[in-house]
Amino acid sequence: MRSRSLPAGFALAAILGVSLASASMPTRAGEPSTGPGPAAEAPASGAPSTTPAPAVGAPAAGGGAAPGTPGATAAPAGGPMLGPATPPLDLVASTPKGELKNPYNADIAAIAEEGHHRYLSAGCNGCHGGGGGGGMCPPLTNDTWVYGSDDDTLFRLIALGSDGLTKAGYARVKHEVVTGPMPPFGSVIKTSDDLWRIIAFIRSVNPSSLKPAAAPAATPQ
Repeated sequence: MRSRSLPAGFALAAILGVSLASASMPTRAGEPSTGPGPAAEAPASGAPSTTPAPAVGAPAAGGGAAPGTPGATAAPAGGPMLGPATPPLDLVASTPKGELKNPYNADIAAIAEEGHHRYLSAGCNGCHGGGGGGGMCPPLTNDTWVYGSDDDTLFRLIALGSDGLTKAGYARVKHEVVTGPMPPFGSVIKTSDDLWRIIAFIRSVNPSSLKPAAAPAATPQ
């Protein structure tokens, strides 16, 4: 019997090892193409983006408050965002002398108990007594404030310690018998909010200290 000869194109494909299934076949008029579709076209220049814009007040990358969020305070250019969770030493470094103000001065009675817990947790009672009445160091209940009783001075004194405070340009305005310099607690007390609450507790056991609380610091150089 005579074998049926293959069309020349198919014979050549068989010789070259090309799969017939992948061979490009012409498409009849009106039939859809079975080949790969055209590449997705990029949006025309100037066309609106379909990516949703971030919502106003959405958290910034890293979990911090976004600029414009209520309660967030803009720091100087290049500085961190300042807020209740700011470490005390960062707040001291970012705030001009005399400008630290306790946000709880109008709520001392409501904050006092929480402030007392933080006072004990930080170990302040080891020197100043459990209720602030003194121990191996001066009481917090009298009117002898060695460096002054304004918010700015007290915050920096606790954060920097007495030696750090004098290096920052603050000077003694009164004298009292002490056993040694006050150590810095800026890395022991983790947030500025905790430190402000501790100061609120101190105000609660020494109400007369509230009178000059918001006054400008008397001694910064």
